[in-house]
Amino acid sequence: MKAKLAHAYLAVCRRLDRVALALCVAAGLFLTASVLAIVVLRYGFGTGFIELQDAAAYAFAVLMAFSLPVTLARGGHVRVEVVSERLPPAYLRVADGAALALFLVPLFGLLIHAWWPDLAYSWSIREGSVETGGLGGLFLVKTALPVAATLMILQGIAQVLQPTAAADRDRS
Repeated sequence: MKAKLAHAYLAVCRRLDRVALALCVAAGLFLTASVLAIVVLRYGFGTGFIELQDAAAYAFAVLMAFSLPVTLARGGHVRVEVVSERLPPAYLRVADGAALALFLVPLFGLLIHAWWPDLAYSWSIREGSVETGGLGGLFLVKTALPVAATLMILQGIAQVLQPTAAADRDRS
């Protein structure tokens, strides 16, 4: 029963990872195109488009927020330990579990808890851009941070629940 539950959890995390990756790809492509358009408009035609600048900033925020759980899901996070390369895989799994329990879950849980009042206020007033004539919908972009933090926690747990052979293969 435990194995089935863990397998189902890992499957859900893989689906969430694909959604987060799609958001990152879409935000990255949009950011590239919008910055190119901003530069061409500014230096080619001497005009600006504040909504496009806001859209680029929104895309950058979404890209940065969701790139964290995407990177964690692929084992691309940075290890602080300098001796971990010489240690057995069993030690690394224990260290990952300890790091999850002591650092990742509390840190991102605190981020969600601390961000929640600002997010609730932002949604209540349907916050828009701080720029005059800018885009609305800043409240949606602000939602990306707690969603990404939740994904970080879920992906961290998934990393610990991965079968040993798959986890060891991902590290090499």
